[in-house]
Amino acid sequence: MSICIWGDSITSGSTDSEMAGWATRLKIYFAAKNSDLSVHNLGISGNTTVDLLKRMKVEAIAREPQIIVFAIGINDSRFRREKNNQEVSLMNFKKNLEKLQKIALEFTPRIVWVGITPVVEPKTTSVTWKPDKSYTNNAIEEYDRAIRAHCTKTNSIFISMKGLIENQELPDGLHPDANGHKKMFEKIKKEIERMTN
Repeated sequence: MSICIWGDSITSGSTDSEMAGWATRLKIYFAAKNSDLSVHNLGISGNTTVDLLKRMKVEAIAREPQIIVFAIGINDSRFRREKNNQEVSLMNFKKNLEKLQKIALEFTPRIVWVGITPVVEPKTTSVTWKPDKSYTNNAIEEYDRAIRAHCTKTNSIFISMKGLIENQELPDGLHPDANGHKKMFEKIKKEIERMTN
């Protein structure tokens, strides 16, 4: 069975110095169980739903997933000073969720959406690596609600990250550390195991 996980830098695990993120932890976990599950981490740093729509179908065709996991949205919600708006407007974000769902359904009805993790705003009002961009919890919560509503509408699985990650587990304000990724892994693993049993 093939599981494809699409997302951004949090999905790719760029700041987990121990095991390269929750998705990689999932891959290692199932491999250690001698499971027939093949987990593909397809997270790319900086990706939004717009980026994902450009690449998802080709990557899915190559891997033929039986379970699809989306962990996307935090970069859509970020504020761009030069645009004086979010990276992807909420209206377009909602449309993109529907488009991604439609592509996913070409491969499998088993679709999971992971909620968006919070930020530590004093560190993300002007992120050091992209000074023209900022992340706020108000915007994140709005986009997270859109994902939850989409899952209710489409009868997809929604795994909330609300209240899971502590501020001290977000060293740069945005990306979870190893402990944060471990918490995400534990919560997401339970749902994946339920779907595969």
